[in-house]
Amino acid sequence: MAIVNGYCTLAEVKAALRISDSVDDAMLERAVESASRRIDGYCGRFFFTKVATLDLFANNEVRLMVPDVSSTTGLTVSTDDNDDGTFETVWTLNVDYKVLPTDAVLQAYPYTSIMAIGNKTFPGAFYPWRGIARATERPLVRVAATYGWAAVPHDVREAAIMLSVRQYARLNAPLGVLGFGDMAVSVRSVDPDVRDLLQPYRRIGIV
Repeated sequence: MAIVNGYCTLAEVKAALRISDSVDDAMLERAVESASRRIDGYCGRFFFTKVATLDLFANNEVRLMVPDVSSTTGLTVSTDDNDDGTFETVWTLNVDYKVLPTDAVLQAYPYTSIMAIGNKTFPGAFYPWRGIARATERPLVRVAATYGWAAVPHDVREAAIMLSVRQYARLNAPLGVLGFGDMAVSVRSVDPDVRDLLQPYRRIGIV
């Protein structure tokens, strides 16, 4: 099988395990995919790219939180200004809106929000902390983009290798205990090194 949207390669995991044969390649590939999806769940984001169109509620009149947008190439923002289900108003980058953070390119990070500028405002904003409900029951902002990360961060790659190795080892660890000759070692449910590697990339409660 081929690894789909994995954050490390089969070769990297085999090197970490000092495995030179191909007997367990299929098992290791499954471990890589499983580890990568666990990272997605822990971080609340994914580190590959996917083209999609999403209809979103604005956080307020000038701010729209979005799932990670990897690039402004192909990014389209439009609004349904009269709540008729048609997104008839197409916004122009750097004229009607800006993408934030402004230093995302320098850090090789994605964009995580869109700010209305000029005289533009997002329709259908939600203010729960002020006791003001949405004026509509459906989202009025449409964002078509390439979502995710253009490249897997090094820390995420290392975490994926460690998780893949752990999952492979877990198959030989009945009741969570791995034996080495006369020694037995408990396989921990959460590796603190993996947690520390991934902590800067956690994003919970996107929209």
